[in-house]
Amino acid sequence: MTHPGQLLKQRELYAGKEMGQNFLSNPGTARMIVEKIGISTDTRVLEIGSGLGALTIPVAQTASHVTTVEKDSRLIPLLQQELDNGNLKNVEIINKDIFKVDIKKIAKDKKLVVIGNLPYNISSQILIRLIEERSCIEKAFLMFQKELAKRIVAPPGGRDYSRLSAVVQYAADISFVAQIGPSSFFPRPDVDSTILKFNFFETKEFNKEQEKMLFNVIKAAFSKRRKTLKNSMAGGELEFKKEFVVHALELAGIDAHRRAETLTVEEFKSLSRAVWETS
Repeated sequence: MTHPGQLLKQRELYAGKEMGQNFLSNPGTARMIVEKIGISTDTRVLEIGSGLGALTIPVAQTASHVTTVEKDSRLIPLLQQELDNGNLKNVEIINKDIFKVDIKKIAKDKKLVVIGNLPYNISSQILIRLIEERSCIEKAFLMFQKELAKRIVAPPGGRDYSRLSAVVQYAADISFVAQIGPSSFFPRPDVDSTILKFNFFETKEFNKEQEKMLFNVIKAAFSKRRKTLKNSMAGGELEFKKEFVVHALELAGIDAHRRAETLTVEEFKSLSRAVWETS
């Protein structure tokens, strides 16, 4: 593994702050991550943000196939050079924004394992996209800023519990994999990073439209998180009238004076059903 600083210097390039680029530079950390993922010879991998190949290369040495998506076109020749040096032919590089990639088309007839050292500035949006596409994803190993990871796994009742917590916990079992210090990256970030594992599951109790309603209800509930549910959910994007909100809460058996951060995922599901049935 060539140090990213050296690779960038060869082409007179730099890490893009606007893209949230912090490249993994510690080979030992990369090996540890690959071991934790547990790649086998029949695994198809989707990597989000390959950067300069710190994870791409060790993953490709074991996986049957790796599709890696990298938005920054400046990095593609450097990545290809590293793959050629390792004689790795089982990697397809897609130079695109991940939000414009058809994940189902990449998966074909086999569920994917998704990996990624996600850019801090869009990691939440990427996670939501994976939830929406989880029917073709077996599991994901994703690296986040430590504070965001803390919010993702937070239980109800505290200030770390958020819209993202509820949505992700509805769609996946989440477990801690490892914490990575700033010294493992180039350039060195100001914060620690955390790797989380997501085992996605399909929730057959809701169809696509009902699931969309659930996500909208969660969003509305957290839109004014300091207010009670009857006030936070009234108005806003969904244009709920206060009387409607109070009625839906009553049907769901939820006190209208509670706040969003106190609701469990099951309670959000009950509230969403009540909204769906009465709207």
